[in-house]
Amino acid sequence: MNKYKKLLSNTLLISLGTFGSKLLVFFMVRFYTGYLTPSDYSTADLISQTANLLFPIISLGITDGVFRFAMDKDINRKETFSSAFFTITLGSLMFLVAVPILGLFGDFKGYIWLIVLYTMTCSYHSLCAQYIRAVDKTVLFAVQGIVNTCLVIALNILFLAVFDMGVTGYVLSVAAADFICTVFLVIKEKLWQVMTFKIPKSVTVSMLKYSIPLIPTTVFWWITSVSDRYMVNGFISSEANGIYAVSYKLPTLLTLVSGVFMKAWQFSAVSEEGDNAEEHAKFFERVWGSFQAVMFIAGSGVIAFAKPLMKMLTASEYYSAWEYVPLLSVSMVFTSFVSFLGTVYIVKKKSGLSFATSTAGAMTNIVLNLLLIPSPLGVQGAAVATAASYFIVFVIRAVNVRKYIPFNLDTGHIILNSIILLIQAAVMIFNVPFWIVIQAVCLVLLTALNFRFLLGFVRKILKRG
Repeated sequence: MNKYKKLLSNTLLISLGTFGSKLLVFFMVRFYTGYLTPSDYSTADLISQTANLLFPIISLGITDGVFRFAMDKDINRKETFSSAFFTITLGSLMFLVAVPILGLFGDFKGYIWLIVLYTMTCSYHSLCAQYIRAVDKTVLFAVQGIVNTCLVIALNILFLAVFDMGVTGYVLSVAAADFICTVFLVIKEKLWQVMTFKIPKSVTVSMLKYSIPLIPTTVFWWITSVSDRYMVNGFISSEANGIYAVSYKLPTLLTLVSGVFMKAWQFSAVSEEGDNAEEHAKFFERVWGSFQAVMFIAGSGVIAFAKPLMKMLTASEYYSAWEYVPLLSVSMVFTSFVSFLGTVYIVKKKSGLSFATSTAGAMTNIVLNLLLIPSPLGVQGAAVATAASYFIVFVIRAVNVRKYIPFNLDTGHIILNSIILLIQAAVMIFNVPFWIVIQAVCLVLLTALNFRFLLGFVRKILKRG
C-alpha cells in the first residue's frame, strides 16, 4: 500500500469513530437547546472548557508524548505507557489538593466536583486512546470513538430528558462516557500487560522535555479559542454567551473534518520521516494542496448555509447565533491550517516552537477581545478577534516550518481563496441583497479553483506501488 493510500485508509477508519460519531453530537444541538436555557448552556460550556484547560496541566501534556514516543522504534512501549500513567496519576493527586482554589470562582459554585471528574476521566481516556493510535490499532481507535459518542448521547437523553438534571447531567454524561471507554480499552487491549515499574529515568525525562512545552501551548490555544466566551459572559451577559457558544457548533463541523484527517496525517507524517528529505517534503506539499482545498470548500459551504442550518438545528431563541458563524468559519479554516503546519513540529520534535507560535496567537486574541467586545461590535468583536488570531499564527508558522521541511504552500492560491471566503462572510454579516446568489457563485468558484488539487491527490491514491 503506498503512503497516499495508507493516509486515506487511516482517515476513513478514523472518520468512522470521530466524524460520524461527532456528527451525531452535532445534531444533538437541537436537543440541548430545547432542555437548557441560554444561561444554563453558558454555564455548562464554561465548565467543560475549564476542564479542557486543566486537562493538559494535570497530565503535564504527557498524552501527546505517548503518541509521539510510542511510535519511536528505539523506545520501549511499556516504558512509554507506564511513564505516562504514573505522571497522570501524580498530577491528579496534586490536582485534588489544589481543588479548593476553584471555589474562588462563583460561576462554578456547586459544580467543582464535576470539573474534577471531567478532567480526570478525560486524562486517562486520552492516555489509552493515544496509545492504541500510536501502535497502529486504528480500527479499535475508531470503534472506541463510536462507543464514546453513543454513550454521551444516551446518557444526555437519560440525564436531561428523563431525570431533568440540567447542567449537571450535560457534563456528567461526558465524564461517565470517558470512564466507560477507558475501562473498555484497558480490558480489550489488556493494557495492564504494558505496565512496568522499571522505567529508566531517561525515558520519563525525554517524554517530559517534549511534553511540558506543550502545556503552555495547549493553554494558549485554549485562550485563543475559548477566552472570548468568558469575556462575552463578563462584558455582556451569560445569555449572550450561551448564544455565542451555540454559534460555534456549525463551524465545529470544519474542525471535525480537519481533526479526523489530522489524526491520520500525524501518523503518516511521522512514520514516513525516514524517506528521502526531498521526497518527504514533496509528500507534505501534495497532501497540503488537497487538505487546504477541502477546508476552503467546506468553509465556504458552512458560511453559505449558516442561516437555514441554524434555524433547523436550534430552538428559536438561539437563531441569532447565525450572525457569528461566518467569521468563526473563517477562523476554523485557518485553525486547521495551523494544525497542519504544526505537524512539522511533531515530526521534528520541536515542541518549543509550537509553544512560541501559539503564544503570539493567544496574546493577540486577549488584546483584541479586550478592545472589541466592549466596543459597538459586541459579540461580533469576539469572532473578529478569533479570526485575526488564527490568521496571524498561520502566517508565522507558514514562514517558520519551511526551515525544517521546505514544501511549497502556494501562497497566491491561499490569498485568492481567503479573499473569496472573506467576501462570503461579509455578505452574510451585512445581509447584502441577493446574498443567496452571491453565496452560490462563491461556493462554485472556490470549488473550481481547488478541483485540480483534489484530482491530483486522487491520482496519487490510484497509482500502484
